[in-house]
Amino acid sequence: MTTPLADFRAGLVAVFPTVAAAVPFALILGQQATAKGLTPAEMLAMSSIVFAGSSQLIAVGLWSMPAPVAALALMALLVNLRHVLMGASLSGKIAHFGRLRFVAAFLLTDEAWALSERRALDKPISRTFYFTVALTLFVCWQVASVLGTLFGAYLEHPETFGLDFAFPAIFIALALGFWKGARRTGPVLVASAVVAVAVHATVPGAWYVIAGALAGIAAAVVTAPHEVPASAGEATR
Repeated sequence: MTTPLADFRAGLVAVFPTVAAAVPFALILGQQATAKGLTPAEMLAMSSIVFAGSSQLIAVGLWSMPAPVAALALMALLVNLRHVLMGASLSGKIAHFGRLRFVAAFLLTDEAWALSERRALDKPISRTFYFTVALTLFVCWQVASVLGTLFGAYLEHPETFGLDFAFPAIFIALALGFWKGARRTGPVLVASAVVAVAVHATVPGAWYVIAGALAGIAAAVVTAPHEVPASAGEATR
């Protein structure tokens, strides 16, 4: 058993590297939003309501006046379909959250999911741990995205500093935390990567996100070790 204070500290320690990578990504989002004419207040509203970095960045890229509402909605749906899979994997592990599960679902991000699943390998996911991670990411994302709109002029070429790769890099590091050996994890990574790249190259839109996820799940199911039940083993003797 752990105490709420210990879970709070564990959540802060776990989320700190992710926040360090998320802040540059949010600054870039704010800078691009400013270039499209969005105000700091509009950026804050978008980050608070949507709170999904990848779809926000794509939405800002598609933004025009008047806004293409249908295209933006479809894009956000496609990009965020992966949350259905992430939510399903966490469902049983946060069942004890009660009604707070709905708040947890709203705050769910790739990083909150990865850190929570990693935590679940060793200990139960407590409310304190999950919301420390999720709310820290949420608050830092709002602040940094608004700062990006205010100081966007100093971030015209973020790729010069490698800031555009900060967020993908941290998630790759988080994903590798689930490594279970080449035989177990290798096929999953290869299947996800190959299918995602192939779909990205041949199908317009963000279908490659869900395609890569489904390919990884299929590979995990196919390559999972199958244990023979004890009763079946005894029957064959």
